[in-house]
Amino acid sequence: MLHNTKIIDALNHLLSFELAAMDQYFLHAQMYEDWGYTKLYERIAHEFDDEKGHATVLIQRMLFLEGAPDMQTRTGFQIGSDVPSMLESDLRVEYAVADALRETIALCEVEKDFVTRDMLLTLLDDTEMDHAHWLEQQLKQIKHLGLENYLQAQL
Repeated sequence: MLHNTKIIDALNHLLSFELAAMDQYFLHAQMYEDWGYTKLYERIAHEFDDEKGHATVLIQRMLFLEGAPDMQTRTGFQIGSDVPSMLESDLRVEYAVADALRETIALCEVEKDFVTRDMLLTLLDDTEMDHAHWLEQQLKQIKHLGLENYLQAQL
């Protein structure tokens, strides 16, 4: 498994999404805090920590495989200008991460790298069941409650 450039390249592609999500969550959290939306700030700051953890796992695996993590590339980074666009932007990057994870999991199957596959399955579960699901819920609440009521609940 060492020096498998296909796996290392795919992990770097995943890392580019995780770093973008991490940076995006960090800035969005700071914006929420500045605007006084304490509940959104706390949740998105938590998401930042989760993304940092995902990036760490990918970096550690690449180093184990004797690859070089690319810490410069960001894929999917897009900052929103208001709460709905910020939530939508975060959801877009989570969907992109999930798609890239599925592609890399399939590659791991072909390359018979089951340790990396299992690690990525854990990240996929976190991405789909926690991050994306929570963002989808927030956008549904805005639709059902109205933006003003939703924002008031976030203070």
